[in-house]
Amino acid sequence: MAGRFIISKDEQGGYRFALVANNGQTLAVGGGFPTKVACVNGIETVRRNAPEAVIDDRSEQGA
Repeated sequence: MAGRFIISKDEQGGYRFALVANNGQTLAVGGGFPTKVACVNGIETVRRNAPEAVIDDRSEQGA
């Protein structure tokens, strides 16, 4: 198993997701979504795009 997405409610009554590894480490957190359907759509977007995502390292900019 490659981890799991956890959906939770936030303080404003919206929804958020976290991608959690098998060891319990949080790998990514999605921003607030107004509905659970929108949150699930956000998860599906990550699933579709992450395998093709490139690393855009901006850590040295402005240093």
